[in-house]
Amino acid sequence: MFICSLDILSSAFQLVGGKAAGDIFQDNSVLSNPLAGLVIGVLVTLLVQSSSTSSSIVVSMVSSGLLTVQLAVPIIMGTNIGTSVTNTLVAMTQVGERSTFRRAFAGATVHDFFNWLSVLVLLPLEVASGYLYTVTKLIIDSFNIESGEAPDLLNVITDPLTDSIVQLDQSVISGIATGDQEARNKSLIKRWCLTFTNTGISRPCFHVSSGTHLFVNVHLPDLAVGLILLALSLLVLCSCLILIVKLLNSMLKGQVAGIIKKILNTDFPFPFGWVTGYIAILVGAGMTFIVQSSSVFTSAITPLVGIGVISIERAYPLSLGSNIGTTTTAILAAMASPGDTLGNALQIALVHFLFNISGIILWYPIPFTRIPIRLAKGLGNITASYRWFAAVYIITCFFILPLFVFSLSLAGWQVLVGVGAPLILMLIIIIVINVLQKRKPGCLPAALRSWDFLPLWAHSLAPWDKVVSACTAKCCCCCKCCQIAVDDQEKTGRESVENNKKPHVEVYDNPAMSADKEVENEIKIELEILKMSRL
Repeated sequence: MFICSLDILSSAFQLVGGKAAGDIFQDNSVLSNPLAGLVIGVLVTLLVQSSSTSSSIVVSMVSSGLLTVQLAVPIIMGTNIGTSVTNTLVAMTQVGERSTFRRAFAGATVHDFFNWLSVLVLLPLEVASGYLYTVTKLIIDSFNIESGEAPDLLNVITDPLTDSIVQLDQSVISGIATGDQEARNKSLIKRWCLTFTNTGISRPCFHVSSGTHLFVNVHLPDLAVGLILLALSLLVLCSCLILIVKLLNSMLKGQVAGIIKKILNTDFPFPFGWVTGYIAILVGAGMTFIVQSSSVFTSAITPLVGIGVISIERAYPLSLGSNIGTTTTAILAAMASPGDTLGNALQIALVHFLFNISGIILWYPIPFTRIPIRLAKGLGNITASYRWFAAVYIITCFFILPLFVFSLSLAGWQVLVGVGAPLILMLIIIIVINVLQKRKPGCLPAALRSWDFLPLWAHSLAPWDKVVSACTAKCCCCCKCCQIAVDDQEKTGRESVENNKKPHVEVYDNPAMSADKEVENEIKIELEILKMSRL
């Protein structure tokens, strides 16, 4: 039900924003700008909630000659970023409990940080050298590839249910993107149509498909059907998640939890400890290949990270593996393309694959370079203290920032560089000062050793938290909600005082699961005392 609800959610997003996504792809003059191409990839994937749909639109545009493969590379990078929003939204459903939310949100955003950092390095490299295009072109030219058939794995189980609810005609979005005026007037939903026989009798025929579904005879616009499905799929998704978390919490307690956590998070013995992460990458790739969606796999492990069964250090290679798994699925789908589009489809799928491999080489092999883990943990701590900041992060990173860059791209290169360069320079200076404040404050002038010279609202979220609390208190009709919020704050205050008294426990560990460890430590200490005091 969880996987099917994600599938229906994707269909709902396509009905709501699919035609808009097709329109975004139409302006080829904008697509010639790599930054604009990247942002378009992000926005379109957000609208259709499926990187494979975005990729198929790009393939159809390249095949029809509207887009070259070089211009398609930044769009593919953008689709990688856009697809990582799903598991971040799933983490938002665990906002109720502070410690669970801290772990779940950090586990979800580690995927986001990996994608953003990879783009930050590989997009300039691609613009300067054409590295991804050149390597994939060599691979395509070297092998005589013939079209085959992509396998159906988990789809065999989920398709009967999802197809009985709604079926969409994906060619409509591709048609709009390639400039087909007739596609603009078509509905995305597959419906019955009327054909007239020689005898003059009309009979129903099914448009494009031989099956039927709930909305086949419903005369509602695509937007209305999309909103209905969006509401229902979100309801089912949240219900399934709550039940999954409750079930896992009830099952994974005490000794069972300790054993499972030990198996999942323990490294191999000393000489082979480094191999564990790479096996986790292969497991993530294999599981994603089976479910045929990175969103489904990363969304499924997010609750496990939330309850502390999987550590963030282990969730990171699993997420990297899911990126590889989804690209292997895309390669197989490209292999099933007809002869005229096979080369382009396969090259775009290989660009996606090579981009993810390059990202893993950059941000995984050396422990020092695993920056996404540190960033995700930092963000997890912030969102645990100020839970409203999670919504600000999602809206800023996936909507406001892409739209801002896109609007600058429309104005031209001069405006983009004139506005973007000073902002990027200021951001780099702030990051450098922050690092020096923590590591080597002596190198900085006395005034810059802290941000206290700025107003409080400019360097702390506490004043903003008061504003948000005041707004929510006014919006809240029931005093009971406000009382709960006050009680929660008091409880947090008491917990922080108690935690200061207790021995230090890692915030990303589930207390229920570390109970056994604490008992073991106490026994070890007692044995040590007995050993040392023996006469």
